Amino acid sequence: MPSGPGKFYRLAIVGASSLLGKELKQVLEDRNFPARDIVLLDESVLAGTLTEAGGEATFIRALEEDSFEAAQFAFFAGSMSDAERNGPVAAKSGATAIDLTGALGASGNLANCAIPSLAPVLPAERGDRGNGSIAGAAYSSPSSPVIIACTLAMGLNAFEPGRISVLFFPPVSERGQAGVEELESQTASLLSFREIAQPVFDAQVAFNLLARYGERSKPSLAQMRAAIARDVARYLVGRAPVPAIQLVQAPVFYGYAFAAYVEMQSPLPPEPLEAALVQLGVKIGAPGDPPPTNVTVAGESGIQIMRIEPDLNLPNGMWIWGVTDNLRLAATNAVRIAEELIASLAL
Repeated sequence: MPSGPGKFYRLAIVGASSLLGKELKQVLEDRNFPARDIVLLDESVLAGTLTEAGGEATFIRALEEDSFEAAQFAFFAGSMSDAERNGPVAAKSGATAIDLTGALGASGNLANCAIPSLAPVLPAERGDRGNGSIAGAAYSSPSSPVIIACTLAMGLNAFEPGRISVLFFPPVSERGQAGVEELESQTASLLSFREIAQPVFDAQVAFNLLARYGERSKPSLAQMRAAIARDVARYLVGRAPVPAIQLVQAPVFYGYAFAAYVEMQSPLPPEPLEAALVQLGVKIGAPGDPPPTNVTVAGESGIQIMRIEPDLNLPNGMWIWGVTDNLRLAATNAVRIAEELIASLAL
């Protein structure tokens, strides 16, 4: 946490024990966010768990009516139900809600969807809800695939692409710690020729690719895809062509990989497209560098892609392979929303 003169803020993190909540706490510390106090909140069964925040020992507290008292920011990184129930409570207490679960933005009018890294290509007028504005009481910080798809669409928009399609390979950590534990358990069981447990995915995810989960898995892969497509469309409407979205579940723990196909109106060299994406914070390796992988992006806060490649059969087509640390990207976006609020509105 920062030292020296300046204004400091009280923060609350709901879902502090989740993978995303832990990553959010780490990003706040890594970015030296001006926090004087971080209140860690979670379900009552986890209350009393010893952890640390800002280099000091602290306990996770149960969510109560006065949990957001004197807090300027409330980050929601746990379940959607927690965000739905407590978002209004946080607002009533005077805290600015920043939701990473998708709950407050699901209806399209409860929270502004904000992606600060896209500010360089946003329209000059930014006052209405839903257009990326950072001025309101509640903000939806979108998931990593939404940030990726919107970054590709906004970055390439000036070149007037005819079509953008993005195939995402979500890691099991998108389903939280339970998803990570299920892949680990299935991998060990299959290697030992034992029956596998599948309470999260209702399917074999280890050593496998899935186009759908089992019927008992909630949310289904189709529902996850629909939520991503909805959020991408809402953010891009009236700004840039909306990409086609597809998901294939990959047997990996962390790191959101994607393969994007871009079809231009006429053949273009890849260099100007790459330069446009770099302007939005996308990292591109030098010629000859190996492509990014789930392993190499661990702990990195941005999107990384390999050099854009032309399609071998279609002269107007190009392929983009990329990966991001799904937890770090989502957490960094949420913290940047708070940082911009502080900078622009002097909260």
